[in-house]
Amino acid sequence: MKLPATMNAFVLTGHGGLDVLEYRTDWPTPNAGPEEVLIKVGACGLNNTDVNTRSGWYSKSVSEATTGGAYDEVSGDDPTWGGAPLQFPRIQGADAVGTVVATGAKADATLIGKRVIVDGWLRDWNEPMNRNRTGYFGSECDGGFAQYTTADHRNVHAINSTLSDAELATFACSYSTAEGMLSRAAVTDQDVVLIPGASGGVGSALIQLAKLRGARVVAMASESKHAEVARLNPDALLPRNPANLATALQQAIGSDTVTVVADVVGGDYFSTLIDRLERGGRYTCSGAIAGPMVEMDLRTFYLRDLTFTGSTVLTTDVFPRLVSYIDAGKLQPMLAESFPLADLKIAQQAFIDKKHTGNLVVIP
Repeated sequence: MKLPATMNAFVLTGHGGLDVLEYRTDWPTPNAGPEEVLIKVGACGLNNTDVNTRSGWYSKSVSEATTGGAYDEVSGDDPTWGGAPLQFPRIQGADAVGTVVATGAKADATLIGKRVIVDGWLRDWNEPMNRNRTGYFGSECDGGFAQYTTADHRNVHAINSTLSDAELATFACSYSTAEGMLSRAAVTDQDVVLIPGASGGVGSALIQLAKLRGARVVAMASESKHAEVARLNPDALLPRNPANLATALQQAIGSDTVTVVADVVGGDYFSTLIDRLERGGRYTCSGAIAGPMVEMDLRTFYLRDLTFTGSTVLTTDVFPRLVSYIDAGKLQPMLAESFPLADLKIAQQAFIDKKHTGNLVVIP
C-alpha cells in the first residue's frame, strides 16, 4: 500500500508540563528498519509512565506524589524510568494497538495485515533478560501517539479478539505490569491479595489477574468508584484508606492480615499496608503515585520474615501469557473513555485527575 509521507503525531519536546506536548500534522511517517514492522495505529492507551517521563518525576530529586506538572528541581541526568536522559523530540505512548502495513527485510512478513498489540519492553534479543540493556516503547524509542509507529517484530503479537482497538489498548502496559507483579510475588490460589488503588489501570488489572490465579482479592478504592470496581468481582471491597485497616479487613474477610500486598500507590498509607501482612507475607510494588518517600519500621520487615519485590522489567513469558488471556476472553477491558489523538492534552489531564475507573485511550 502507498503510505503517506507525513502523519499526525503528538511530540514531546522536553520535560515539563502539558505545554511541552506539541501536536503536529506534518510529522514524517517512520520507515520500518530491517527487523521492524510498520503499524498503522488504531488506538493507544495512556499510562503513568507517559506522565512521569514527561514531567521528570522519576528523578531522585523529586519526592512528591505524581501530579503531572513540571518539576523545577529536575536535572537532565535521571528523569526517566531507566535513570538516563531522554532523547527529544519523542513520540510517547506505550499501549499501541493497530495493523501491520509493512515490514523490514528481516522481519516476519506474515504479520502484514494482522491486528497486533505491542509488548513495550525493548530488549537486546541476544540477552533478553539483561535488564541493563532494556528500554521502553514510547520512552527509549517513539511510541503510539501517532498515526503510524514502528516496533521490532519480536515485540509484536498478533491478537485474535472481538474487542475493539480502543478496548485492546487498555491492556499492554497496565496488565503486563500487574502480571509481572503477581509473578514476582509468586501469587497462587493459597493467597489473599490486598490491592490499593484498585480503580486504576494497574489496580483493575491486578484484581482480574489475581483471581485468574485463584487468589482471594481485597480491593481498595474511593467509594465513588466502588460500583465500577465491583464489576470485576473482588472478594471484598474497602474504602481507599480505611481509618482502621485491621478492623476493615476483619469485617470483610474474617482476618486482619493478608498474604500479599500488590501496590502501585505508596505514599503515607504504606506503613499501614505493611502492618497488615502476615508472617512470611510478600509486598510487591511497581509504582508510587501517592508519593515515593515512605516510612517503614524495619522491625516489622525482619521480625515477620517479609519479602519485598520491586517489579519493572518483565520476564519474557509475561506478555505472551497476557495475550493468551486476551485471546481466550478471560480479561475484561476497563475502558473509561476514548479521545481523538488531537485531544491528548485533555486526555492526559483527565488521566492525572483520576476521576475515572480503568483506562483512557486516544484514537489517531
